[in-house]
Amino acid sequence: MRYILVFSGSPRKGGNSDILADTFVSGAEGAGARVEKIRLFEIKFSPCIECGGCDDTGECILTDDVTPIYSKIERADVVVLSSPVFFYNITAYSQALVERSQAFWVRQYVLQQGQVGGKKRDGIFLSVGATKGKLLFDGSLRVMKYFFDAIGGRLSAALLVRGVEKKGQIKQMPGILKKAEKLGEIAATGSKYSEIEEIWIPGGKNK
Repeated sequence: MRYILVFSGSPRKGGNSDILADTFVSGAEGAGARVEKIRLFEIKFSPCIECGGCDDTGECILTDDVTPIYSKIERADVVVLSSPVFFYNITAYSQALVERSQAFWVRQYVLQQGQVGGKKRDGIFLSVGATKGKLLFDGSLRVMKYFFDAIGGRLSAALLVRGVEKKGQIKQMPGILKKAEKLGEIAATGSKYSEIEEIWIPGGKNK
């Protein structure tokens, strides 16, 4: 049974990216995975303070609600981050989580301790944006690439939705929700993400 860890970075509970995350969870659980969802807005934690405390140990010296999440990431087979686009980037809560992955990066690339948790995990990005700009997700995708690399994974797939702003508007897009559900199923079973049409995959077209 695969363990999937889902982070929802929206400050708006029941918002469009949060709904995408829940739909993904439904698909993954239906396919037999054990899934845990964490809403970043509901926990208390600091971004990285660039203190260098992890440089010698690979352990973050900050003690807050992210502290127990490190071990969850180590156990996870798949890590998902769902975030709306704010000013062409992920939310501040999402970015703070990304910054706190520095300790994992140190373990792998400075201390040479090998893969985080001893495994290579999939990384999945779910995102919505109000505009339809061609470059809307470019910055976020680059951040996701290096975030998932830092936690011992790879950016395996992304579901990117343009032109969605009003709360709950995504519910009127059954085709998108079906893709989110299917993405969860594939993450749970280890099938190929390329089976889903019109999603972002490495080397493919940015949808």
